[in-house]
Amino acid sequence: MLRVKDPKRSIKFYEYLGMSLIQKLPQPEAKFDLYFLAYDSPNALSHSNHWSDRQGIIELTHNYGTEDDPNYTIANGNSDPGRGFGHVCISVDNIQAACQRIEDAGYKFQKKLSEGRMHHIAFALDPDSYWVEIISDNKAEDTENIKETDPSTYRMNHTMLRVKDHTKSLEFYQDTLGMSLLRTNESPSSNFNLYFLGYVPGANNDVNTNPLEGVLELTWNYGTEKDPDFRYHDGNSEPQGFGHIAISVDDLDAACERFEEKGVRWKKRLTDGRMKNVAFVLDPDGYWIEVVQNEKLKPRANW
Repeated sequence: MLRVKDPKRSIKFYEYLGMSLIQKLPQPEAKFDLYFLAYDSPNALSHSNHWSDRQGIIELTHNYGTEDDPNYTIANGNSDPGRGFGHVCISVDNIQAACQRIEDAGYKFQKKLSEGRMHHIAFALDPDSYWVEIISDNKAEDTENIKETDPSTYRMNHTMLRVKDHTKSLEFYQDTLGMSLLRTNESPSSNFNLYFLGYVPGANNDVNTNPLEGVLELTWNYGTEKDPDFRYHDGNSEPQGFGHIAISVDDLDAACERFEEKGVRWKKRLTDGRMKNVAFVLDPDGYWIEVVQNEKLKPRANW
């Protein structure tokens, strides 16, 4: 979940990336609305599925009135004191053509393909300056001369979070949440490792993650685990921006009972508050993880 200042501008941007608004949940009594966007063309991996039955989805939260406040800004997670969340990522067919299309539409970049050492990835900026990484299903050197791109083939590939202690985080996401380690990218010369996790049965740390959706990327910078005072920002205290990731489960009550047995830290149990159809657990860095029922497997909530 990403908080946004102006939902019209944000939705227009993500629709330009090929996504569709598949669900809106107005909450007028609480003065906010939720927007769910995903790839939904006939080419999409989860075409026509309920929003709770998808792996690649972006939730935008708009608090009423922020669009009219000239002083309201979002913390994108990539500078202090709000560093923690890093980016969302889409995978595309032909990366040069895709980036040119985005640039031609007037959108800004944090990093263009031609900049820096890595010429196979780029980072566009959404209207709130959240970073959107762009990667390619095909090798960048094979698509240099291709001028066309088809957004209906794009994927909502991953979300990146920085973590303090990779050992604790990997154990939590694998043992407690049931994810598999799909791929590891070690960069000792730059003092960081990347870990890609997701729900892929039988995965053995050798998966090509680019064509997938709903992957979680964890970034570990060497040495942070040794600093007792080091903390990442969860995005939910000031300065706000990123809110949470989410998983859907086969049986919400049973899953929460299992989490209780695992000794998780809770932000919100099912029985807390007004919303009895969602729970929030905390990962080792304090990031919020929403837990909802997969409505295809077992209908529970009318949304």
